[in-house]
Amino acid sequence: MSRAGGDGTAALERAGAETVKRAVELDLASRFQESLVCYQEGIDLLLQVVKGTKDEAKKQRYRQKISEYMTRAEDIKKYIEKEKQDGKYHKQIRIEENATGFGYEKLFQEYLTEIVSEVWVEDPYIRHVHQLYNFLRFCEMLVKGPCKVRTIHLLTSYDEGSGRNQQTSGLEEIKQSLRNHGITLNVAFSSSIHDREIRFNNGWMIKIGRGLDYFKRPQGRFSIGYCDFDLRPCHETTVDVFHTKHTKKM
Repeated sequence: MSRAGGDGTAALERAGAETVKRAVELDLASRFQESLVCYQEGIDLLLQVVKGTKDEAKKQRYRQKISEYMTRAEDIKKYIEKEKQDGKYHKQIRIEENATGFGYEKLFQEYLTEIVSEVWVEDPYIRHVHQLYNFLRFCEMLVKGPCKVRTIHLLTSYDEGSGRNQQTSGLEEIKQSLRNHGITLNVAFSSSIHDREIRFNNGWMIKIGRGLDYFKRPQGRFSIGYCDFDLRPCHETTVDVFHTKHTKKM
């Protein structure tokens, strides 16, 4: 093996060991979804090590370890699936103050499978212009797929100030635009709504502490992050993801 090849294999070994170590730590902390991802990444790295080394003893050791990690990953996968079926699945994501990389597609795409055809949004703060744009961006994500959404239900609250006409006309414009894409938007208002949650009819439910309005105001109209929400700094908030077989209807 060349010096360069040896260095490459050593780098893979280090990366694989670190990734698996992280998987075990997350596993012990009962953060199973994140642990599963790390196990899968670590296994892939270690398989590359096995492929790249000529040391038969080392190959045998790694094959044994890989087998153990694969067994554990499969057990975690079955456990997560059972939790989902029982309606007990829960994953929490913490968005730190000024964090970037949390655009809507980054946050929701994992749960928007092809079978999603109906969406429920409860958010009391789809009122002001920037909040209407937030909702519009969320709708644009649904239009792009891969899901085939046909109905969106929005439950929000009326703007209590002078912006009510702007709010209702903005939502009506979004409704008309969605209709052009074959999607029906049903809007309802409640004066007592406080919870913020988004549900898909494949059983996924996402609760964001700040609703869709977790992005900070851009520094200017021509600043980075104004258009691309992945580059927009966020307010600190938490995202809780659940799975249930019973999706509530409004």
